[in-house]
This record gives sequence, structure tokens and C-alpha cells, in this order.
Amino acid sequence: MASTSRKLTVVAAVTGALLSTLGVAAAAGTSSPPAPKEHAGPSRPLAGLHVLLSNDDSMQAAGTSHSDGLGLYEIRKALCGAGADVVVMAPWQVQSGKGTAVTNGGTLTLARRTRMPAGYENDCAGTRSGSPVYGICLSDGPCAADSASATPADTVKFALRAGLAAKAGWPAGPDLVVTGINSGPNVSAQVNDSGTVGAAVAALDQGVPAVALSSSGDASQSYFPLANYRAHARFAAALLAGMRGRDLFTDRFAVKVDYPDVSAGRRAKAPAWTSIGHGQVVWHAYRPRAQAGTDSYDITFGVCGNHPGDRCTETRRNADSTGLLQQGHITVSPVTADRTYGVGTGDTRELNRLKHYVTHDAPRS
Repeated sequence: MASTSRKLTVVAAVTGALLSTLGVAAAAGTSSPPAPKEHAGPSRPLAGLHVLLSNDDSMQAAGTSHSDGLGLYEIRKALCGAGADVVVMAPWQVQSGKGTAVTNGGTLTLARRTRMPAGYENDCAGTRSGSPVYGICLSDGPCAADSASATPADTVKFALRAGLAAKAGWPAGPDLVVTGINSGPNVSAQVNDSGTVGAAVAALDQGVPAVALSSSGDASQSYFPLANYRAHARFAAALLAGMRGRDLFTDRFAVKVDYPDVSAGRRAKAPAWTSIGHGQVVWHAYRPRAQAGTDSYDITFGVCGNHPGDRCTETRRNADSTGLLQQGHITVSPVTADRTYGVGTGDTRELNRLKHYVTHDAPRS
């Protein structure tokens, strides 16, 4: 959920020209039957895999900071390149920080993107579904530049309950839900706010395995380099291929993967199995307006100083934020939807198998 205010600023700047830039067409259903499963091989290890792709950054990819969906097109390219059939159903506008929020009334409308961002035009050519990209808005008519957006969890629940059967010819749904690649890491306390993780949890609620992907920004955390998305996408496609080959897709927990900043030429360190930290990297702060007689507060961000004794400083030894931000590892963490305090995981064999894969056999960047 990092850089929420920056993301909203980017959207405000680009939505006026959005419709002509994207090339949006009215959504049309497909009636083709499901394709026979393709055979996976070394060059196409995800062949035959049906993947629903969503995010919380929108499907626009129009902003100069790369915070409004560019990562989605990088992972789409990598997954299709590995043989997967990928369908995108993502928020129409940036929805960073929405967590697991859902919309309880109104109308969802799909807008199909007919022109991909430059450089991504033919990434998924030849897939059985056609690998459409849809943005989902809250509107009783066609999505407009200023239309409100479905939340990340809305898009996944809609896709699994109705959208994929109607628009992709997948009545049985996908084999896997992938969310991201998010602009900015989702670690520590921010995980509870993350729409990227919230969308993955929504998939678990429907019994579908899910993986949530987030990449770090550059040193300023106001710009999200293509190099980070691209490195993460390559790694994630290889990681998923290994998980598939070892039968490690599960709906008992989501897999959260955060990637460090490699834009300055530093290589990512080996994948590390981590816990979600309990500290904070950033937090929401509320600053009162200076005008007399007003009860308005500006939403801003505070940043942890990481000083001993500071309440927001991370103290958990194997925290995701420590492994990612301080040590430069790719961090992998299991996330469950069960919020009942004190409930154990029961049979941990599946969890331990994934942990062994990540720490011993997973691809290196």
C-alpha cells in the first residue's frame, strides 16, 4: 500500500486522457469452450495454467512514476511467456490501501482495453482466452475517465463468481490468482492495508490459490523503476513454475513475495522465508488544517526512524521488512485469512514443503 497519496496524484493527472489512451471497448462475452490442458515443458513450464491477474494499482499504466499498473503488464508478459493463459480483471482506478474492502451495492461495469501500453502489445498473443485486459468500475453505464473504481477484492470476487465464466470461457474458474506487481513493498503492518494482499485473500475465500507480488521503488520511493518490475516478474514466473512442478499451489494460505530495489545495479539476494513483521515502515498521519474554524485534516505519511525503543521499529527477527529493506533479500511470507487469535495451522506439512522449496530450491534472481 506504499505511496498511496502519490498514486492518487498520478491518477488525477492522467484520467482526463485515459479513455483515448487505453482504447476502451465495451466488454463482450466469449462462448468458446475451455481449452484442453497444454503440456508443460522446460520452455513453457506454465503451459495450460489458467491465471486470473489483478492488482490495486489499476490497469491504466499511464503515469510517469509507474505507480498505476505498469507492474501488472510486466508480470502478465512473464506469465504468458512461460505458457500461462492470463486474464486481467483489475480496478479501473488506483485502489492502493483498500485492504479487503468490498462494495456492497451499485453496479459493476467492465471496460476492455483494446490497445495495450507501448511495448506490451503482443505479450499474450495466441492464448485460448485471448488474454483480455479489463478494468472494472462502479457505474451503471460505460466506464468514464472519472468513474469510481471497484476495489481489488471486488475484482477478484466478481471474476471468480461471474466474470471469468462470462468473458473468458472459464466456467471452472482459474487455477491460480496472481495479484500485482504492486508499486512499493507490502511488508509489516502495512500488509493489513494492502489491496494487493487483500485481493489474494479474496481468492482464498473462494478456494483458489493466490500469490501476491510487490516490488520496491527506488531510493526516493516516489518512482518505481521498470527494472524492478521486470526482475520481479522473471523471478515470479520461475518461482510459480517450481511451485507448480512440486504441487505447491494451495488455498490454505496465500504466498506474499516482495522484491528489493535492484534499479541501481545491485542484485537481489536469495529468497528468504519470512514472517510478516509487526512494526511499521510508514504509517498514516493526520495533520490539522491551519485555517481557523475548520475541522479538516490532511492525510499524510509518517516514516519510521528505526531507532531502538521507537514503537514502530521492527523487533521480530525474521520480519519481511528486515529481510527486504535492510538486507536486500527477496522475501516470501505465507498469509492466511483466518483472524482468530490462537488458532494453529494444524497440519503444517504443506507449509513446510513450500518453506523448503523457497530456502533451498527456488530460483535465484
